[in-house]
Amino acid sequence: MEPAEGPGALGFHGDEEIIEVVELGPPGPDDLADEMEDVDFEDEGAEEPDAEGWETEEDDEGVEEGMEAQDDSEVTFSLHSASVFCVSLDPKTNTLAVTGGEDDKAFVWRVSDGELLFECSGHKDSVTCAGFSHDSVFVATGDMSGLIKVWRVDTKEEVWSFEVGDLEWMEWHPQAHVLLAGTADGNSWMWKIPSGDCKTFQGPACPATCGRILPDGKRAVVGYEDGTMRIWDLKQGISLHVLKGQDGHQDPLTCVASNQDGSLIMTGSVDCHAKLVNSATGKVVCVFKMESMAPKPPTAEGEEAESNSVESLGFCNVMPLAAVGYLDGTLAIYDLSTQSLRHKCQHESGIVQLLWEESSAVVYTCSLDGAVRLWDARSGKMISEYRGHAAEILDFAVNKDASIVVTTSGDHQAKVFCVQRPDR
Repeated sequence: MEPAEGPGALGFHGDEEIIEVVELGPPGPDDLADEMEDVDFEDEGAEEPDAEGWETEEDDEGVEEGMEAQDDSEVTFSLHSASVFCVSLDPKTNTLAVTGGEDDKAFVWRVSDGELLFECSGHKDSVTCAGFSHDSVFVATGDMSGLIKVWRVDTKEEVWSFEVGDLEWMEWHPQAHVLLAGTADGNSWMWKIPSGDCKTFQGPACPATCGRILPDGKRAVVGYEDGTMRIWDLKQGISLHVLKGQDGHQDPLTCVASNQDGSLIMTGSVDCHAKLVNSATGKVVCVFKMESMAPKPPTAEGEEAESNSVESLGFCNVMPLAAVGYLDGTLAIYDLSTQSLRHKCQHESGIVQLLWEESSAVVYTCSLDGAVRLWDARSGKMISEYRGHAAEILDFAVNKDASIVVTTSGDHQAKVFCVQRPDR
């Protein structure tokens, strides 16, 4: 294959193929909204969920013992009565949070003082997905059973609901009032909100475990339990590329991410590999393997060997770097221009999620030990650490100017940490 040339080409070394990365200039918001208007949805008519006969499960699990009493947080939100699974910040103002939990409840509340705005009521199972539309007009909440509800934030009124199969993930379109979700039967669903016009993307007969709409707003990448990954054309409803077999993963996908212009996709899996994919060609550019990790001590008879997997990943916006977080507590910073491991930052507990700051080479991690950590990806050194939860952190969000982090935990609480640094 001829070497890639010209601007936007990414030079790789070694035995890997050298692939030209196509630069996709992001269209304007109006263009994307118009594109979504042209999508031929079929109205599959949402049925009203039957709210009778459902009882909230009592949570008998106590708060984990022995965690530090240190609390670095500014605000604690404690209306949940069980583990809090998910959190999102409203994109427009970053002043509101939505959290969902094992208590079958979701709340929209103010980040500055923890004051409740309204409860997203009517769920009948653990709320595992929640998020605001791109303009903060709507908030969507989804529970494990597949009941999805959308609320108008200013009027606090429910405007739409729909029931699918068991819900795996849910995401808003970056520029339109369109919601995408993946389910355990392998389908991905797309709805216009609030009309409810619907389109489905049929995957293999196994759960659609993770998904992400690409920055161009026209395509989505979806990962599946059988190790395959598909890039879908949202308008045409067709699969543009399928990665399977040797190109795919050997185990279920756990997470997907794209870089800022959508030219590169990264997939993570239970097989401990992270794959870098050219989104225009569907070709694997390189595979990041974590095989140099210290061997696990032998387990006693009857004990299961400790497992490891890729739990979260993401691209840096300001340098050609990517971060991969593993269940064994390793944070790996990879240099995309050389395809090499740049830094390995070790946590004592498994990493649950990682996020990059929008405009710097700082990556945030939350882990099973209940701490949020900030890492300088250039040096691989930890910048700071914030504690306050009495159990593992299950999800977190960072606001646009990277001044606050909002976390959710198995201790039934959500917390707001101020992370402003002197060098800003």
